[in-house]
Amino acid sequence: MIPIHDSQQSYSKPLVTIFLIAANVFVFLFHLTLDPVTRNDFIFAFGLVPDYFHWSALFTSMFMHGGWLHLLGNMLFLWVYGDNVEDILGHGKYLLFYLLCGAAAAMGQYLMAPDSRVPMVGASGAIAGVMGAYLLKFPHARIVMAGWFIILFTLELPAYVVLLYWLAIQFLSGFGSISDLDAGRGGVAFFAHIGGFVAGMILIHLFKTRDRFSNRRDLLW
Repeated sequence: MIPIHDSQQSYSKPLVTIFLIAANVFVFLFHLTLDPVTRNDFIFAFGLVPDYFHWSALFTSMFMHGGWLHLLGNMLFLWVYGDNVEDILGHGKYLLFYLLCGAAAAMGQYLMAPDSRVPMVGASGAIAGVMGAYLLKFPHARIVMAGWFIILFTLELPAYVVLLYWLAIQFLSGFGSISDLDAGRGGVAFFAHIGGFVAGMILIHLFKTRDRFSNRRDLLW
């Protein structure tokens, strides 16, 4: 099941969220224009390769994706959760928050497999940080989920149910993937998701939210 909409109203235009989606799409489309050899070099140059660690890759890697489904899935999650977190932080602080969550997520995966030579790419760690902030600030917002079981259906659930379930899956899958990390195989960077989510929960307390959010937050409960 995937989130397609939330009930929480935003009081400002999500300009940074739109910019981030556009930037991710642009980088992916550019990546598709490259020939296979150049594309491989591009991934190794700007993705995070733990065994060849460099600090800039903590940030460049979060604007790269491995395929259409990877990109579209991440951008959908960012669109559903990002506008409300941007609304309460303001555009500038939200951009800094997003980048810091992405860097923390990449470090989380790096620390689990520092000798890996498999490039890590994707915005999901940064988006996980946005989800962690959403959990704390809008726990009772309603998330509309879409799924497929014989027929397409939708289901509306509280945000805390959706997000805590998602986090539990990341923990279970992450510890189940440790053997793959030890063997140097690729796959989903579950520890980046966990690291980003935890970073988002911590950072949202360090970034002061807008006064108008403080004035209306009790209505969410």
